[in-house]
Amino acid sequence: MVFVYVLISQLDSRLYVGLSMDVEKRLHDHKNGRVRSTKPFRPWSLIHTESYPDRLSARAREKYLKSGYGKMWLKNKYLNQK
Repeated sequence: MVFVYVLISQLDSRLYVGLSMDVEKRLHDHKNGRVRSTKPFRPWSLIHTESYPDRLSARAREKYLKSGYGKMWLKNKYLNQK
């Protein structure tokens, strides 16, 4: 299984979309500053995961979530709840 995950920065509510076969290990890397692109915006919280049977379909979903429509969907679902 390959997972697409979404993190939210507790610092400024920025979203990060990634994919991994081991989400817990990857989240640990993000939280401990081992990922260069997310290190300045720590701490992070996991807010969304999806599982896919192969890397190709997971990558397609990751690309969608990083697109304009995908970002809008994530923001509407997770940031506009108040």
